[in-house]
Amino acid sequence: MATSLGGADVVIVGAGIVGAAIAHECAMAGMTVAVVERDQVAGGTTGAGEGNLLVSDKPPGPELDLAMLSLRRWREWSGVLDADIEYEPKGGLVVAPNAPALAALTELAAGQRSSGVEAVAVADAHDYEPHLRDGTAGAVFYPQDAQVMPALAAAALLRHPAVTVHTGLTCTGVDRVAGKVTAARTDAGPVPTSAVVNAAGTWAAEVASRCGGELPVAPRRGFVLVTEPLPRLIRHKVYSADYVANVAAATAGLETSPVVEGTAAGPVLIGASRERVGFDTRFSIPVLRRLAAQAAELFPVLADVQVMRAYRGFRPYTPDHLPVIGADERVPGLWHACGHEGAGVGLAAGTGMLISQGLTGRAPAIDIAAFRPGRFDQGAST
Repeated sequence: MATSLGGADVVIVGAGIVGAAIAHECAMAGMTVAVVERDQVAGGTTGAGEGNLLVSDKPPGPELDLAMLSLRRWREWSGVLDADIEYEPKGGLVVAPNAPALAALTELAAGQRSSGVEAVAVADAHDYEPHLRDGTAGAVFYPQDAQVMPALAAAALLRHPAVTVHTGLTCTGVDRVAGKVTAARTDAGPVPTSAVVNAAGTWAAEVASRCGGELPVAPRRGFVLVTEPLPRLIRHKVYSADYVANVAAATAGLETSPVVEGTAAGPVLIGASRERVGFDTRFSIPVLRRLAAQAAELFPVLADVQVMRAYRGFRPYTPDHLPVIGADERVPGLWHACGHEGAGVGLAAGTGMLISQGLTGRAPAIDIAAFRPGRFDQGAST
């Protein structure tokens, strides 16, 4: 008979930024928390992320509402966590390359303002980024956009006396009595609990299946280039207006758009690419070259800068580009918090709040109907 690891009010599967945020919020609400992670803290998508906290790339709707909720929580956390998470409210600049793109960007910004987003129309983007290429049609500046160091943030959020983290441990399913969850099963024994939260990122579909649920979460690969350390040439997160369309694209094929930002340490980070190729870990030289060329076109000053390294990660993609947040309708006691794609860091704080509120019977801070797990069931109403 397997030995019990000790019970908890809630077991969270996944120690990435979303799982860490849920653990912290649940602990702050008075719950005991066990986190089960088969790798290491921030060992998946979180460790390969840039740490963006963005509202600029989200149209009005439920995801933007979640981003605004989350942004407020990140601000609070930056002042109270007992570690430096490198929170930097640098702001974001979205650049329109031509008149049609500027018209679409202007329309998007108008809608975002109605949701509380600060969006400042910019006639000359060089006022914000002197090294930007000439000839852009205009831009919109988003002062609320910010950034954290995601691995540091995940570790800080898990550093709570009510949270126990089990790394190198795989969740193999759940035990149920009369249909309700009574324990999370692991390869080292059961963890007694009445609630299990699937925060397994790109592996969320696999975890859901093991626990008796079903989710259409799939990996979407992306690459980031890291340059040699430079003087602070780029002041904000800067990206082309077509980035928003690429994020929302349903195609499985390759999508790229220039996303460029400086860092406090000196290197410039360059993205962004998206393609659904499963868990193919190979590096694509053509994609890396395309990203470098697009960045140099946006910022000619980067043309002769040395790229020191590149890395890749997998974003947890869902067909409707919305995260899955809430109780599983089929398995009482199973909850899901996954499918955030490339916005997991930015949406983690709000997701943690919503899951904690649900587990403790409190009213959600925002309407979560659009995020419910059952929306993908065949014949489900939307």
